[in-house]
Amino acid sequence: MAKIISNNLSLEYETFGTPSDPAVILIAGLGFQLVDWPASFCEAIAAQNFHVIRFDNRDIGLSQKLDEKGLPDMAHIMQRVQAGEAPTVPYHLSDMAADVAGLMDGLKIDTAHMVGMSMGGMIAQLMAIFYPEKLHSLTSIMSSSGNRHLPPSTPAATSVLMSAPASQSIDDVVEFGLEVNDVIGSPGYRWNRDALKEHIRFCVTRSYSPAGYLRQYAAVMASNPRVSELPGVTAPTLVIHGKDDPLIPYAAGEDTARLIPGARLELVDGMGHDLSPALCEHLAGLLLPHLSANR
Repeated sequence: MAKIISNNLSLEYETFGTPSDPAVILIAGLGFQLVDWPASFCEAIAAQNFHVIRFDNRDIGLSQKLDEKGLPDMAHIMQRVQAGEAPTVPYHLSDMAADVAGLMDGLKIDTAHMVGMSMGGMIAQLMAIFYPEKLHSLTSIMSSSGNRHLPPSTPAATSVLMSAPASQSIDDVVEFGLEVNDVIGSPGYRWNRDALKEHIRFCVTRSYSPAGYLRQYAAVMASNPRVSELPGVTAPTLVIHGKDDPLIPYAAGEDTARLIPGARLELVDGMGHDLSPALCEHLAGLLLPHLSANR
């Protein structure tokens, strides 16, 4: 792993494969670290002659934290959004897209395949909107156009997303992570329980930034819908969504694919809202033909 200055921030990143091969940039979701993209998934893509880059978004993992921006008032932000007003937030998803563009520039990558999951899918969409010259292709996984009229999360998913660990001890944070995965994880691609517990503990030990998570969450909440911009996307696009996603229902994937001209939609039975190793093995099988067809 290494660090690079991008958009005036220090980002942690890791690469797989040969730098001269076409680049694939993996953009993680809300609160997810680069290690949440399984190494086996990255290696499977790199084995097909791609240069894979996974990185920590700002405010998470080993990338720079923006604690000087303070804690967002989530209740006030939600009230402003519901009133159709623009809330003041520490930063926006467009700033996070600029981070990706800066990462590419720092690594001297002219064009890349953008692959984003959840919040990362929103950032990948913004890359296709604002930096079309930098994309070979776009893949939006378990994400959304931001359309305010889409079905909401299930009550259980909303509740767990707004909850918190019993304490800030590692054991309680790990237990809370297990509870979250019980609610939003993929019923058809379940983690091995012991492996998941070990993975969560590793992530918490690597970096635990609840304040950074809230600032990212504020960026998602304040993001403008991309409904009017997505029809102008020219990058070949693959949309993947789980039919059992309780956090972002699959209607959001259908909506995204409908908005982007020529987009291909893959709805996956048994897929929820996580990146379990078993699910990522299936995702690689969907993703690789798309990447290979658009080298």
